[in-house]
Amino acid sequence: QVPLVESGGRLVQAGDSLRLSCAASGRSFSSYTMGWFRQAPGKERTFLGCISRSAITYYPDSVKGRFTISRDNAKNTVYLQMNSLKPEDTAVYYCAAGLRNFGSAEGVDYWGQGTQVTVSS
Repeated sequence: QVPLVESGGRLVQAGDSLRLSCAASGRSFSSYTMGWFRQAPGKERTFLGCISRSAITYYPDSVKGRFTISRDNAKNTVYLQMNSLKPEDTAVYYCAAGLRNFGSAEGVDYWGQGTQVTVSS
């Protein structure tokens, strides 16, 4: 098990920046690919990007250039930096961990509980 706890979600205005954090428990954090997803009401959970054990990042075109994922293995923490936020970014944001690289929910082994981000216009 890899318990994941997200934090940092809150109400922001359009155009603002926000950084989410995800803290993992256990000694094996550096062994996992870490990633972020989001789910808006009535919509499917969508992939936002991931960072491999060797800190290689991958993003879908939908967020490339606006969202950045980083990790600090010494702190067992992964971050999601979001810039130029839009109202359509409003969603619950989930941290994810997988023993293999993933580009969808199918490859995720562990999920966090989610943190709400609301972007007002």
